[in-house]
Amino acid sequence: MNDGVVSGLRQVAQRVENLDRAVLFYGEVLGARLLARFDPPGFAFFDLGGVRLLLEGTAPPAMLYLEVDDVEGACAALEARGVVFEGEPHVIFTDDGGLFGPPGGEEWMAFFRDSENNLVGLSSRRG
Repeated sequence: MNDGVVSGLRQVAQRVENLDRAVLFYGEVLGARLLARFDPPGFAFFDLGGVRLLLEGTAPPAMLYLEVDDVEGACAALEARGVVFEGEPHVIFTDDGGLFGPPGGEEWMAFFRDSENNLVGLSSRRG
């Protein structure tokens, strides 16, 4: 039984300096679905797998970890769209005890900067 008050993540806010540039990056480069844009006052909402991403100039910077099926394949697809990664995809954690899924699975990640210079991680699980 879960007695928690919180049932899930609804929305994440991310700081942007240039909303037009950020909307193009998240929509065209990453392929996220634009839900709505309000200009003024100058913010946009995207759907990230059922969680809303709010892009707004007054939001504090956040660290996003985007789930992908295959981190290496996702990196290759994004590199073809001009995204520069800060390193190669690599294992962050081997889950021997089964904390985040079946025991023995590996958490793979790679990191890049979005159009607004925010650090974003791609994450997938293997095994």
